[in-house]
Amino acid sequence: MAQATASPDAPTRTLPWLTTEVSEETLEAVKALETYKKKDASKVIVRFKAVGNAPIMKQNFYKITSSNRFQAVIHFLRKELGWKAGDPLFTYINLAFSPAPDDTVSNLFKSFATDGHLIVNYSTTAAWG
Repeated sequence: MAQATASPDAPTRTLPWLTTEVSEETLEAVKALETYKKKDASKVIVRFKAVGNAPIMKQNFYKITSSNRFQAVIHFLRKELGWKAGDPLFTYINLAFSPAPDDTVSNLFKSFATDGHLIVNYSTTAAWG
């Protein structure tokens, strides 16, 4: 079998993903991805308040990871109250509005915190619009 040899005049090709040089943009992108992967370990104090005929919790202050979605708060509240997924539960922030389940606790806290707490009101019936 004959071996193929490249002529010295032939241009050499390098594949972009095999180069040893790393551009500054690539380093910034990798750094941004690493930062995004890290979970936010900060906690937010959430205060639960019963509205209407909802049962009052024995403990109403909890620290919840700020990177969680509000859905996790709803799930936690159901677990603490011993309610099933089919039982009605309405949640409100500061007696004003019902947040979307995909809102992050961090965003809600930054926007609507009162005295360093995120106040979550809960009810078994629709209390406000």
